[in-house]
Amino acid sequence: MNVIFLSKREGKARQLNLAHPLTITLIAGFVFVVLGSAFMLGVQLGRGNHDGLTLTDPVRVGDMLAQQKAQIAELKQQLQLKVDAMAMRLGEINAHVIRLDALGKHLTEMADIDSREFNFDRDPPRGGAGEGGGVSAQIPDLTAMLDRLDKRVDLRESQLSALENVILSQELKKEIHPEGRPVENGFISSYFGEREDPFDGEETFHKGVDFAGTKGETVVAVAAGVITWAGERSGFGKLIEINHGDGYVTRYGHNEKTLVTVGETVKRGDPIGLMGSTGRSTGPHVHFEVLRNGRPVDPLSFIGR
Repeated sequence: MNVIFLSKREGKARQLNLAHPLTITLIAGFVFVVLGSAFMLGVQLGRGNHDGLTLTDPVRVGDMLAQQKAQIAELKQQLQLKVDAMAMRLGEINAHVIRLDALGKHLTEMADIDSREFNFDRDPPRGGAGEGGGVSAQIPDLTAMLDRLDKRVDLRESQLSALENVILSQELKKEIHPEGRPVENGFISSYFGEREDPFDGEETFHKGVDFAGTKGETVVAVAAGVITWAGERSGFGKLIEINHGDGYVTRYGHNEKTLVTVGETVKRGDPIGLMGSTGRSTGPHVHFEVLRNGRPVDPLSFIGR
């Protein structure tokens, strides 16, 4: 096979025999040089993109994968340790709530309140580390337990708050209810009801109880309340009157001296006066009255308590 070249310059035609051995050798050498250059250029580009890591280095690839697996395993272990610690803490909180339940139940019984109103006997929610056949707690399980425990704590908080108000109300009612004697020493010299008047002998109605004793002996309040009278009053001499609320009022008459002033608050057992014989009296004593909604009642029913 011949290739003919025409030269404009010389006006002659030249022939190139492609079948000649020398021609074939030159063409093959040129193709080899081109292919070799392209291969080397591809290798260099591959090295630049993979930082020196090639498909001919499988040992290094395996080492990197093993390191990553080890790091993942370590992170999972650390996370599980934190989850187990969280589950343990959750168990402690749950135990504390159970103790609060026991306290609430005890207070309900002490206050003699209907247990249906303050129910502390509900079964506590179960869960936490150590349950479920030794399987470690999982994050979704702990989240659900925390939600249930949070709701339970809120319920117990409202129940205990309401129970506290009921108990305080009962204690306040107990404190303002007249109870006991207005003097530590002395004896009852005149009872509540019909009797002969000590001055004129006529039959009259005695609205209180008289406690005879020694002049100057301390007179005390029989319940908490507010002083509404502290001074002279016809027939009573130096009188002390206490309003206890809930319709109760107590009076302490014939005092030698008053130790309180109007508007002052007192508690059960506080000193309020000194025994005397002021007003319409035949000797040192305390005239003690109890009024309920404005009407006198027999003080013995309160003294006997």
